[in-house]
Amino acid sequence: MESGRDLSDAPEVGVGPWPGGPATWPQDPRYDHELLAAGDRRNVLDEYRYWTVEAIRRDVDGRRHPLHVAIENIDHDLNIGSIVRTANAFAAAEVHIVGRRRWNRRGAMVTDRYLHLRHHPDADEFHGWAASQGLAVLGVDNVPGSVPIEAAELPRDSVLVFGQESAGLSVAMRSGCDQVLHITQYGSTRSINVGAAAAIAMHCWVQQHGRRPGE
Repeated sequence: MESGRDLSDAPEVGVGPWPGGPATWPQDPRYDHELLAAGDRRNVLDEYRYWTVEAIRRDVDGRRHPLHVAIENIDHDLNIGSIVRTANAFAAAEVHIVGRRRWNRRGAMVTDRYLHLRHHPDADEFHGWAASQGLAVLGVDNVPGSVPIEAAELPRDSVLVFGQESAGLSVAMRSGCDQVLHITQYGSTRSINVGAAAAIAMHCWVQQHGRRPGE
């Protein structure tokens, strides 16, 4: 029987302490002295090594997309963290938690620190907020009457809304959506994991409106 993989020689993530010690530390206020001293093993781009969380968030703020992401938090779904992490990867303007204020952050892998989060007590309040901001509310759910997201022209100023695993969007949330979209599937299962669906939906939006690298 083949033995398990030896991870002892796997490359370390990130960087160690800044070479040369405190005398050589950069004076730029974006740098975190604790990270300079101990090293930076976070899951961030190399250009953000040793930067403070606040400095990274401010830098991303300068190039965020006008896409918002909302998640219904009814049953403390473990997938919420995964969706938050994906929203960070696509530089979403803001993430909205609708329902319970507390959510399971494990899957976010601390990426929520680099995002702007907003809580809404219920679907009605959320829809009112979206209308006040001029955002089209796009629900993502595999329900009768929904349209394929891959063939849809998605509004630039919009918010993608995701429901709970298995249950999907609540009736109150769906009733206020400007459009409900689904991801076309070709196998035997009726639905895919909501975290995976969120990643696909965000990428569909980015394909139509996202900035190209370097812009």
